[in-house]
Amino acid sequence: MKELSALNVFFWKYRFRFFTGILLVIATNYLAVLSPQITGYVVNLVQAKLPGGKPATNVNHDLIVSLISHLGERNQFTFTSLITFCSIIILVLAIIRSVFMFFMRQTIIVMSRHIEFDQKNQVYAHYQKLDTEFYKTHSTGDLMNRMSEDVSRVRMYTGPSLMYLINLISIIGFCLFNMFTKDLRLSLYVLAPLPVLAITIYIVNTVINKKSEEIQGQLSDLTTNAQESYSGIRVIKSFVQESAMLGFFKKNSELYRKNAVSLASVEAFYTPTMSLMIGLSTLLTIYLGGIQAYHDPSKVGTIIEFVFYINMLTFPVSAIGLTASMIQRAAASQKRLNEFLAIKPSIFSGNKPLEKLQGDIIFENVNLVYPHSGIKAISDFNLQIKAGQKVLVLGKTGSGKSSIAQLLTRMYDPSSGVLKMDGTDIKEFSITDLRNAIGYVQQDVFLFSDAVKNNIEFGLHQLHQLEHNDSDLVEATQTANVYNEIDHLPNKFETLIGERGTTLSGGQKQRVAISRAIIKKPSIYLFDDCLSAVDAKTEQSILSNLNAYIQEKTAIFITHRIFYTFHFDLIIYLEDGKIAEMGTHESLLAKEGLYAELYRIQQTHEEV
Repeated sequence: MKELSALNVFFWKYRFRFFTGILLVIATNYLAVLSPQITGYVVNLVQAKLPGGKPATNVNHDLIVSLISHLGERNQFTFTSLITFCSIIILVLAIIRSVFMFFMRQTIIVMSRHIEFDQKNQVYAHYQKLDTEFYKTHSTGDLMNRMSEDVSRVRMYTGPSLMYLINLISIIGFCLFNMFTKDLRLSLYVLAPLPVLAITIYIVNTVINKKSEEIQGQLSDLTTNAQESYSGIRVIKSFVQESAMLGFFKKNSELYRKNAVSLASVEAFYTPTMSLMIGLSTLLTIYLGGIQAYHDPSKVGTIIEFVFYINMLTFPVSAIGLTASMIQRAAASQKRLNEFLAIKPSIFSGNKPLEKLQGDIIFENVNLVYPHSGIKAISDFNLQIKAGQKVLVLGKTGSGKSSIAQLLTRMYDPSSGVLKMDGTDIKEFSITDLRNAIGYVQQDVFLFSDAVKNNIEFGLHQLHQLEHNDSDLVEATQTANVYNEIDHLPNKFETLIGERGTTLSGGQKQRVAISRAIIKKPSIYLFDDCLSAVDAKTEQSILSNLNAYIQEKTAIFITHRIFYTFHFDLIIYLEDGKIAEMGTHESLLAKEGLYAELYRIQQTHEEV
């Protein structure tokens, strides 16, 4: 249960609602136990009026009963008036109790919703802080499950179960106090089944806790399976694997069902156990109380009170199982959340603000080993790029081309060596400022299920440049050679595209992504194989536009093919994470090396 202590900060934040709710629960239950006292008093009055009846003697009246008795004697109420007055008091207490119960839920349950809101924001904010490495080793389904299912189960603790727990403690406390005050011996008899109940609860809760943790893990697997199926539905259909994927999902679902049913069976054990114990207590009250009342008629009112108290304990004691189950589940979910929130990002932001980046880049003996795979992507890498230079990075698949972009945007930090921009180690810069200064078009284009315009302007939110002129939007899309195609869409820039941009072609998505980088007007451009899905004519048009648009900006083009129509100040050919060749187009052709071979192969293919 120590995992739930992490929620104390939220309870303190909403302490007014929390403590007010506790007071309302206590007040509600205090009013509840007054009615049996008044009822017992009325029963004694009625008994005294019966033929041969005698007033109850040696009865310790409670405060409320003593007050009613005093008022009755002082105002010389008749028997009927006193009974009517007691009935009105019981009705008024019930109304006040109902009002308190309403505000009790308005404080504690509403507080739990606020905590749920804060927790979801806390989890989401932590997601944003974690680096690329984390997302390569954790499934999307599991991450979604933590924010939805786990946080919801924790809310059941901060709301309903907490309210039931306070209610349970207060009502049992008030009832036991009154019962022991009235008749200690009878109280011990009627409460004898409760220790058995406590032992049963402890045993069953242990089983529930274990099963809850297993079920949460299986639910994450099930969510991951479903999420991957939805995302990869086109691949599944293309390879006619619907039946196989359905069978796989059914297998996981069946395992989850069996464990959930097993847990439900254990929880179902509570209800008959509660009913049995409460029924036994009621039976003992009537049996033993009846014997006492036979020998001492003054005990009749007390016995009636005891029956009321036992009935009042029915729901709270029955709720022990439900409350314990919710707390155990919440503890299991909070443990998962605590483990997640304890994960620290390996990439830390520097404190040095970055107002303007000139674009000088220096790699000094840089090495990069991916932690999750142990693959050495970059080895002994040394390179200097001057501000305003245009650089082409070539190489085969797996040669380390994209790793350069990952380092420049600090998705990963060098395992060793130093990467500098404008003479400063980029680790010293604010990550936000650094990434805002770079226009990065990734190899795997991702578009949001939103309007085309919002996708292009996505990078401007952080820069607070949303109040730009529409001419910037037009210029960016014209440079990326996608304006005309957007203009022919049903709602032009306001046209909604599907999830991950499915309503656009591959080439259109790449050009929208290029527009998204251009409209930021960054200091450095990173284009990672962003023209692979466009035809040769469109490629030449885009490169021509970019050549004019980014004249004074540093630009790095990462690709596996040579761009003939674009002038590069420096060309790098990577092999196994190292620079195999470096120079200008003319000097590399003269070397008759890897670049020259690629150039000849590419020309041959184009001629064919």
